[in-house]
Amino acid sequence: MNATIRSEEIESNTEVDSDLAAVSEVEAGIRDFVRNDIAYLRRPSVPSPETVPLDATAEATVNSVNSLIQRVAGTSLAEIEKLISELESLRDLLHAEGQRVQREISGYAQLSQAAMKSTRMIADNVTQWKRAADGLRNS
Repeated sequence: MNATIRSEEIESNTEVDSDLAAVSEVEAGIRDFVRNDIAYLRRPSVPSPETVPLDATAEATVNSVNSLIQRVAGTSLAEIEKLISELESLRDLLHAEGQRVQREISGYAQLSQAAMKSTRMIADNVTQWKRAADGLRNS
Protein backbone atom coordinates (compact mmCIF):
# COMPACT_ATOMS: atom_id res chain seq x y z
CA MET A 1 0.00 0.00 0.00
CA ASN A 2 2.84 2.42 0.83
CA ALA A 3 4.42 1.65 -2.53
CA THR A 4 1.17 2.60 -4.29
CA ILE A 5 0.89 5.86 -2.36
CA ARG A 6 4.55 6.63 -2.99
CA SER A 7 4.21 6.04 -6.75
CA GLU A 8 1.13 8.34 -6.84
CA GLU A 9 3.11 11.06 -5.04
CA ILE A 10 5.94 10.74 -7.54
CA GLU A 11 3.51 10.96 -10.48
CA SER A 12 1.83 13.97 -8.83
CA ASN A 13 5.19 15.69 -8.30
CA THR A 14 6.19 14.95 -11.90
CA GLU A 15 2.94 16.50 -13.18
CA VAL A 16 3.44 19.59 -11.00
CA ASP A 17 7.04 19.95 -12.20
CA SER A 18 5.98 19.65 -15.85
CA ASP A 19 3.21 22.22 -15.29
CA LEU A 20 5.67 24.64 -13.68
CA ALA A 21 8.10 24.12 -16.54
CA ALA A 22 5.34 24.81 -19.09
CA VAL A 23 4.28 27.96 -17.25
CA SER A 24 7.88 29.17 -17.05
CA GLU A 25 8.36 28.48 -20.76
CA VAL A 26 5.22 30.47 -21.67
CA GLU A 27 6.26 33.37 -19.45
CA ALA A 28 9.74 33.40 -21.01
CA GLY A 29 8.15 33.40 -24.47
CA ILE A 30 5.91 36.33 -23.55
CA ARG A 31 8.87 38.26 -22.11
CA ASP A 32 10.90 37.70 -25.28
CA PHE A 33 7.98 38.73 -27.49
CA VAL A 34 7.41 41.94 -25.55
CA ARG A 35 11.11 42.78 -25.54
CA ASN A 36 11.38 42.24 -29.29
CA ASP A 37 8.10 44.04 -29.98
CA ILE A 38 8.98 47.24 -28.12
CA ALA A 39 12.74 47.23 -28.63
CA TYR A 40 12.46 49.84 -31.38
CA LEU A 41 10.70 52.23 -28.98
CA ARG A 42 13.78 52.33 -26.76
CA ARG A 43 15.99 53.60 -29.52
CA PRO A 44 17.00 57.27 -29.21
CA SER A 45 15.07 59.74 -31.34
CA VAL A 46 18.31 61.06 -32.89
CA PRO A 47 19.97 58.10 -34.57
CA SER A 48 23.61 57.63 -33.78
CA PRO A 49 25.99 55.92 -36.20
CA GLU A 50 25.95 52.74 -34.12
CA THR A 51 22.14 52.32 -34.21
CA VAL A 52 20.23 50.81 -37.05
CA PRO A 53 17.39 53.05 -38.30
CA LEU A 54 13.82 51.81 -38.13
CA ASP A 55 12.57 50.13 -41.23
CA ALA A 56 9.74 51.76 -43.17
CA THR A 57 6.97 49.57 -41.80
CA ALA A 58 7.99 50.14 -38.18
CA GLU A 59 8.21 53.86 -38.79
CA ALA A 60 4.79 53.87 -40.45
CA THR A 61 3.39 51.93 -37.50
CA VAL A 62 4.85 54.42 -35.03
CA ASN A 63 3.48 57.34 -37.05
CA SER A 64 0.10 55.66 -37.28
CA VAL A 65 -0.02 55.07 -33.53
CA ASN A 66 1.07 58.65 -32.83
CA SER A 67 -1.61 59.95 -35.19
CA LEU A 68 -4.24 57.80 -33.51
CA ILE A 69 -3.19 59.00 -30.06
CA GLN A 70 -3.33 62.63 -31.19
CA ARG A 71 -6.81 62.17 -32.70
CA VAL A 72 -8.12 60.45 -29.58
CA ALA A 73 -6.50 63.00 -27.29
CA GLY A 74 -7.79 65.86 -29.45
CA THR A 75 -11.31 64.45 -29.39
CA SER A 76 -11.12 63.89 -25.66
CA LEU A 77 -9.88 67.42 -25.04
CA ALA A 78 -12.63 68.87 -27.20
CA GLU A 79 -15.23 66.83 -25.31
CA ILE A 80 -13.78 67.94 -21.95
CA GLU A 81 -13.83 71.59 -23.03
CA LYS A 82 -17.42 71.22 -24.23
CA LEU A 83 -18.37 69.61 -20.93
CA ILE A 84 -16.68 72.39 -18.96
CA SER A 85 -18.59 74.98 -21.01
CA GLU A 86 -21.89 73.18 -20.40
CA LEU A 87 -21.17 72.91 -16.68
CA GLU A 88 -20.37 76.63 -16.48
CA SER A 89 -23.66 77.43 -18.25
CA LEU A 90 -25.50 75.15 -15.86
CA ARG A 91 -23.78 76.82 -12.89
CA ASP A 92 -24.89 80.25 -14.14
CA LEU A 93 -28.45 78.98 -14.66
CA LEU A 94 -28.56 77.46 -11.17
CA HIS A 95 -27.20 80.68 -9.66
CA ALA A 96 -29.87 82.74 -11.45
CA GLU A 97 -32.60 80.29 -10.39
CA GLY A 98 -31.33 80.41 -6.80
CA GLN A 99 -31.62 84.20 -6.80
CA ARG A 100 -35.12 83.99 -8.31
CA VAL A 101 -36.23 81.51 -5.64
CA GLN A 102 -34.84 83.79 -2.92
CA ARG A 103 -36.82 86.72 -4.36
CA GLU A 104 -39.98 84.56 -4.50
CA ILE A 105 -39.52 83.44 -0.89
CA SER A 106 -38.99 87.04 0.20
CA GLY A 107 -42.17 88.07 -1.65
CA TYR A 108 -44.15 85.24 -0.02
CA ALA A 109 -42.81 86.24 3.41
CA GLN A 110 -43.93 89.86 2.86
CA LEU A 111 -47.33 88.67 1.62
CA SER A 112 -47.68 86.41 4.66
CA GLN A 113 -46.88 89.29 7.03
CA ALA A 114 -49.38 91.54 5.26
CA ALA A 115 -52.04 88.80 5.50
CA MET A 116 -51.35 88.36 9.23
CA LYS A 117 -51.66 92.12 9.81
CA SER A 118 -54.93 92.21 7.87
CA THR A 119 -56.24 89.23 9.84
CA ARG A 120 -55.36 90.94 13.15
CA MET A 121 -57.08 94.13 12.05
CA ILE A 122 -60.21 92.22 11.03
CA ALA A 123 -60.17 90.26 14.31
CA ASP A 124 -59.79 93.51 16.30
CA ASN A 125 -62.68 95.14 14.39
CA VAL A 126 -64.90 92.09 14.88
CA THR A 127 -64.07 92.15 18.60
CA GLN A 128 -64.97 95.85 18.83
CA TRP A 129 -68.24 95.24 16.97
CA LYS A 130 -69.05 92.35 19.24
CA ARG A 131 -68.47 94.52 22.35
CA ALA A 132 -70.57 97.24 20.89
CA ALA A 133 -73.37 94.79 20.09
CA ASP A 134 -73.16 93.27 23.59
CA GLY A 135 -73.30 96.80 25.08
CA LEU A 136 -76.42 97.62 23.09
CA ARG A 137 -78.11 94.42 24.20
CA ASN A 138 -77.32 95.00 27.84
CA SER A 139 -78.63 98.53 27.84
